[in-house]
Amino acid sequence: MRSTIKRVCISMSLLLVFALAKAQDSDIRTTIIPAPAKIEKHEGQFVFNDQTIITTDDMVAQPIVRIFKAYLSARSKSGRVQSKRNSIRFTSKGADDLPDEGYKLNITSEAIVITGKKAGLFYGMQSLIQLLPIEAAEILRLPCMNITDYPRFAYRGLMLDVSRHFFSVAQIKELLDMMSQYKLNRFHWHLTDDQGWRIEIKSLPKLTQVGAFRVPRNGDFGAMEAPRPGEKATDGGFYTQDEVREIIRYAAERNIQVMPEIDVPGHSMAAIAAYPHLSCTQDTSIKVSPGSSFAKWFPDKKFEMYIDNTLNPTSEETYVFLDKVFTEVAALFPYEYIHIGGDECYKGFWERDAGVQAFMKKMNIGSTHELQDYFTSRLNKIIRSKNRKLIGWDEILDGGLNDQVAIMNRFGEKGAITQLKRKLNIVLAPGNNGLYFDYAQSRSDMEPINHGGFSPVWKAYGYNPEYEGLNEEDKKHIMGVSGCIWTENIPSISKLQYMIFPRMFALAETAWSQEYNKDYKGFAEVTLPKHLEKLDKAGYNYRVPTPFVYTDTTLTGKHFHFDLKVPMAGAKIYYTLNNRLPGDADHEYQGPVTFDIPEGKKRILKIIVISPSGRRSVVTNITLDNSN
Repeated sequence: MRSTIKRVCISMSLLLVFALAKAQDSDIRTTIIPAPAKIEKHEGQFVFNDQTIITTDDMVAQPIVRIFKAYLSARSKSGRVQSKRNSIRFTSKGADDLPDEGYKLNITSEAIVITGKKAGLFYGMQSLIQLLPIEAAEILRLPCMNITDYPRFAYRGLMLDVSRHFFSVAQIKELLDMMSQYKLNRFHWHLTDDQGWRIEIKSLPKLTQVGAFRVPRNGDFGAMEAPRPGEKATDGGFYTQDEVREIIRYAAERNIQVMPEIDVPGHSMAAIAAYPHLSCTQDTSIKVSPGSSFAKWFPDKKFEMYIDNTLNPTSEETYVFLDKVFTEVAALFPYEYIHIGGDECYKGFWERDAGVQAFMKKMNIGSTHELQDYFTSRLNKIIRSKNRKLIGWDEILDGGLNDQVAIMNRFGEKGAITQLKRKLNIVLAPGNNGLYFDYAQSRSDMEPINHGGFSPVWKAYGYNPEYEGLNEEDKKHIMGVSGCIWTENIPSISKLQYMIFPRMFALAETAWSQEYNKDYKGFAEVTLPKHLEKLDKAGYNYRVPTPFVYTDTTLTGKHFHFDLKVPMAGAKIYYTLNNRLPGDADHEYQGPVTFDIPEGKKRILKIIVISPSGRRSVVTNITLDNSN
């Protein structure tokens, strides 16, 4: 986005942004993400020493104590501190008045007491850890304070698509670790799609023998060469049922529930490649897509599939197949919901199939949208027979589905309000509100290849799921919010981390923190720098913040004054004024600077931020215009 501002003297800080809702006083803004509900700071310090004891009176908290002790051991050096004995205590006593997942963290000079029930104790520990310094130190000190905290929403999720690109068990666990540190508690696992079937179904072995692998390709997703006749499919992978159980166990230890997604009836090319009889065309030449083009999209967002990737909703064999799949999925996943996708279901092959048309006439089904409703309703009965509930994307309602199902909303306000007025439980994950992390993080053409769209960190932070016009009864049906990571253009863990961070921090605050406590300026200038520094030191990839909200700006005037802040400790800012890309050999910004532009002239100021580990921001371009 290009913006023009007319002034004689321009002064801009590193993060020139608007405050969102009521700003939390910067004096009480801590480095905790997400921002706690209430903080009271007091005089004094708690000093860790050789006599500090860590105890609990709750069996549930014993694993939490072990995690905390291990973390503390890695952060504390062996220096001795002369001090009286003090303690850190995890307790459930006094937690009866706390909401689910809520906690109290009280720090005095004599003791640290974390009070909570089950998950609340875990989240209290995570907040305590975030207060500790990043670097190991001989003396660890914490300021005295009282924190009372609890989540705004019960569902605080992150969706990962592992069909387009497969991620290992170890990589999934690393993501779960990061989610738990920031109080996200739902891992939405998108396990099947056109590009790969990733979960072992023992009664249907071809789903992974055939559906989990595709021919290897490099290049832009959607423009890769289609499989050649006889070419071996060697790229891919899947999770065995034992690996799925291990992921679920690991997540549960971190208070994360895992929701599987089996995407049907569309997005089913991998399943059809394994079992062609499941589609209307029964085309045995269909292969798992390696990222080649198999659809044409039109400006009105309609599309046409060249290859049949949709299950036949009129065949009883389809429902026998689905019963087998969801029997095993339900046995693996204890979470109450199973996601069935239901989005972008192309109906052209249904419309051209004589058998389907005859079935619709017989059953008095007026349209193929209603036919998808028929499919969804039957699948809902299957899922309910496994003691689970169905959730799907918005499109499962397109034909007027009357079933009381849950919705994961990806289209935003208009649909969400309608869904809530119907008293449907919904999870809000609208891409246009900054929650699609495969979208670009700025308008700059220096951003890595992405799925399009525009999802900067401030957009995810500023999203408020409780839309105007909703009453209190409507709001009760908002389960929570979720970020989504579709991986067509994310082939590696490094790229995944870049696309997630720092947007996941904004998601955490939107999902957990009370709306009146959200303050983007404080978040960006006080809190975020510590967490970026933590990522940098740990070797994670992430997007280094740019000097301004927008990367391309025009300023009009004669004198231009810039007073910038680095986004994290140890980062440096470099700039050029000759329209050349800046680097670490160019002018280093070391304090406020003023540029005088001759009358009738323009200059292009380009700025880059370089982190302590050498990671670089995209370049900010500012046209300084005195030509008028």
